[in-house]
Amino acid sequence: MTEQTLGVDADGYVLGRRAINEIRDAVEARDGLVLAGLLSPLHPADVADLLEQIPEKERAELLGLWKGGFDGEVLSELEESLREEVIDTLAPADLANAVRDLESDDVVDLVEDLDEAQQEAVLDTLDDSDRVAVEQALTYPEESAGRLMQLETVCAPSHWTVGEAIDFLRKEEDLPEQFYHMILVDPRIKPVGYVTLGKLLGTKREVPLIEIIEDSFRVIPVDQDEGEVAYAFNQYHLISAPVVDDDGRLVGVITIDDAMAVLDEEHEEDILRLAGVGEGSLSDRVIETTKQRFPWLSVNLATAILASIVIAQFEATISQFVALAVLMPIVASMGGNAGTQSLTVAVRSIATKDLTGANVGRVIRREVGVGLVNGLIFAVVMGIVGVIWFGEPMLGVVIGVAMVINLVVAGLAGTGIPVLLERMGVDPALASGAFVTTVTDVVGFFAFLSLAAWILL
Repeated sequence: MTEQTLGVDADGYVLGRRAINEIRDAVEARDGLVLAGLLSPLHPADVADLLEQIPEKERAELLGLWKGGFDGEVLSELEESLREEVIDTLAPADLANAVRDLESDDVVDLVEDLDEAQQEAVLDTLDDSDRVAVEQALTYPEESAGRLMQLETVCAPSHWTVGEAIDFLRKEEDLPEQFYHMILVDPRIKPVGYVTLGKLLGTKREVPLIEIIEDSFRVIPVDQDEGEVAYAFNQYHLISAPVVDDDGRLVGVITIDDAMAVLDEEHEEDILRLAGVGEGSLSDRVIETTKQRFPWLSVNLATAILASIVIAQFEATISQFVALAVLMPIVASMGGNAGTQSLTVAVRSIATKDLTGANVGRVIRREVGVGLVNGLIFAVVMGIVGVIWFGEPMLGVVIGVAMVINLVVAGLAGTGIPVLLERMGVDPALASGAFVTTVTDVVGFFAFLSLAAWILL
């Protein structure tokens, strides 16, 4: 494939339309030789993107034609919903070749979400020692450091010198494909520090390794939640960190690429949950996507009915002042938007541990203050609009006061509800949106209509 074909297209994609069309033409022509030539220069992530973009039938035909060139890294890059399908499509020999060269953490990530039959198919492709290591990793809790770590480590006795360490690295034939530190261990295989490769190569041979260890050294318990691991990497600027068992002995290592992948997943998960769309992908079928979205649409329906019940209590007031029916959605909508703004900031701050018990009171006061200031500004605007539009000065007062009340409540609910849910052990990203919307709708309608009934009647 030419460099022009692989170049970034007009939409900013590295794998442009021209490249995709060439690949699809090769599949349609059932020309495996041309297909292999087009796919072999691509990065595994680009191949994964391609497989996610084309239809299921065409995907199966492509994999059937692409013999012997399938890279295991493609499986690691695929969305989880497609891995099972691709694994079922691959011939046993192709699957074996694809998985054999993967690091242990990539194999664990690959098999942990598969069904039992597919797990067995993948594990059967591994050497006995690798299979035992992967099966051991699968015994650790899901989403823990034990599942995230790679078992291949580079370690040395803490009494070695730089020269001894360099000689060891040059002679060792089974080093990990990528590593950043040499971990120093004591006679009980407990990590006591690590040395960067740069410092190792830049220091005289006779210097003891213990004298050039990094201050950033930290160990990760094997059962620690992967979200906490990712936070530690981000917070302390780690490149890699040894993982230890309950006795403090070295069992693996986590590298920055895996930690940042978890961080990205956490961010994406929060965004999707805030929108109530679950963890689906573009390749999901209609029924799968429907099942993911239906529960939260049901919750929204229930909250809408609750808001309608509030409105029904003021039916007589609305019938006398038709203008109320025109203006009341504005109050609820402004409150909902303000609440979503506060909610988004709060959920993100909770995830990054910036919002804690020490500063939650100050943050809530700030959000309430922001709601008050914005409420006063928009109250003046809507008050003027109400007077000009309907020629009723007191109607402008009603909508102005209701606007202030609802934006203040939105700031309070948007911050307070996520904090409360988090303390109750409920994911604030998953549940906060429905509660905040309910509060702002109910308070907005009630404040506006009750004030209208009191002032205008």
